[in-house]
Amino acid sequence: MLFIPCPWCGERDEIEFHSGGEAHIERPKHPEKLTDAQWADYLFMKKNTKGNYLERWVHNQGCGRWFNVARNTATNKILGSYKIGTKPPKGAGS
Repeated sequence: MLFIPCPWCGERDEIEFHSGGEAHIERPKHPEKLTDAQWADYLFMKKNTKGNYLERWVHNQGCGRWFNVARNTATNKILGSYKIGTKPPKGAGS
């Protein structure tokens, strides 16, 4: 079982959350200018890091807010969580 620390609600069971994939992905400023290949790359080509990874989560059965989590994908250990727009915990970057 995984316990995820929501920055607003505190640590909760993973069943209260939904993963939103890789964190810190910026939407293209002018998507209409992208080729189909560039758009597909933005939509589907994500990192598949073994080790420390930054990902987005939503507390859908709690406060309903999105936030980021630093998690080690090899051990499933949560290294910390932080609000969107702030920096990840030290040593947690991917």
